Amino acid sequence: MNTLQLSIIHRLPNSYRWAAGLAGSSVEPIPPTPNGMCEDNSLVGLKLLSPNGDKAWSVMRNLSLALSDIDVESSILECEGEPCLFVRCQDEYATTCRLKNCGVAIAEHFSATAPF
Repeated sequence: MNTLQLSIIHRLPNSYRWAAGLAGSSVEPIPPTPNGMCEDNSLVGLKLLSPNGDKAWSVMRNLSLALSDIDVESSILECEGEPCLFVRCQDEYATTCRLKNCGVAIAEHFSATAPF
């Protein structure tokens, strides 16, 4: 898993679902729920901040393998022109925990108005 170290990922801002008739091969964004809770069929997308290009696809495959070790299903699809890793919303915390344990940095979104 040394190839995962020095990788930085972040969560895409939208939630997603499998596009109609294209489960496993295409996603579409869905509107946020009023209570911010996950829906049963919603997906979370993770995108690499580094590395990029062809190497990003290789890193994403390694990330997916790391998740399969803990029985978390994932799919790698092109989204916004880059490879993205999609997992079920219910698996987001297990996913980030596993990836952090493999040396992957998780970029967190924060507001500029947050108190420091």
